[in-house]
Amino acid sequence: MKKKRLLVTGSSGFLGRFLVPELKKKNIVDALNSKNCNLLNDYSLKKFDKFKYDEIYHLAAWTQAGDFCLRYPGDQWINNQKINTNILSWWKTSQPNAKLIFMGTSCSYPINVKLSEENYFKGEPIKSLYTYAMTKRMLHQGAKSLSLQYGLKWASYIPSTLYGPHYHHDGRQMHFIFDLIRKILDGKYKNKKVILWGDGNQKRELVYVDDFVKTMLRNNNKINNDFVNLGSGKEYKIKEFALMICKIVNYDFKKIEFDKSKYVGAKSKILKINKIKRIDKKYEKKMTPLSVGLTNTVKWFYKKYKYDLL
Repeated sequence: MKKKRLLVTGSSGFLGRFLVPELKKKNIVDALNSKNCNLLNDYSLKKFDKFKYDEIYHLAAWTQAGDFCLRYPGDQWINNQKINTNILSWWKTSQPNAKLIFMGTSCSYPINVKLSEENYFKGEPIKSLYTYAMTKRMLHQGAKSLSLQYGLKWASYIPSTLYGPHYHHDGRQMHFIFDLIRKILDGKYKNKKVILWGDGNQKRELVYVDDFVKTMLRNNNKINNDFVNLGSGKEYKIKEFALMICKIVNYDFKKIEFDKSKYVGAKSKILKINKIKRIDKKYEKKMTPLSVGLTNTVKWFYKKYKYDLL
């Protein structure tokens, strides 16, 4: 069987580090990052015109966790619009036979509604993540519009917070679960105060990054010109996640302090997964248990940040 040729943007990001090796098992993959292809530049993709791709995986985005979206809304708008417009334009002009597969975001959902696919464009996203959320909606609408006019094929996946080993460690703000692990390990091994943002009652949902990748690849042929949520279907309070991590690393949960003055984002964020369960009958059975995923992630932290040597 002839190998497919695939292109991946954002290949050095957290998701890309899992997706690219999986794709390379059976395909030829051109893995792009900001060093070998700056998508902020209009003609950055022109050098790839000579190839004909079967699929384009668009993971690249200009964002970080925490309060980053609050501090840089203007830059987020300009940078993400440039990145997404360059990809969409190149797809239409140079790679019309390729299927574009891109990531949505759960923060694009409006507040106070069920996070079910039919509500993705209804109402406005939460203010603290508004700009990033709207650039993701624009990406979605761009792909849909090009498909309607030119017959192009696309698919979009909306993940809840991804977690697992091999998270970035380059000084950027961390998503909540990685920040929890780091703070609790610092508390145990470096005798630092463990202070968590909010009162601990805000709820979040996690999906193990390896599960996300395998689900996406398992269902790509079933999802055409459509989008689907990929979540675990379960959410927990931040204090519950903290307690789980404390048990894994043997740290006293009672030592944790909660700073109610700090930014916490949405109070609850759980994706409805009815659609993916209809598409993929084995979806829930294939999911990594949270206890296993958290243990694997903590073990990686021990080695990467050398806590095992302290």
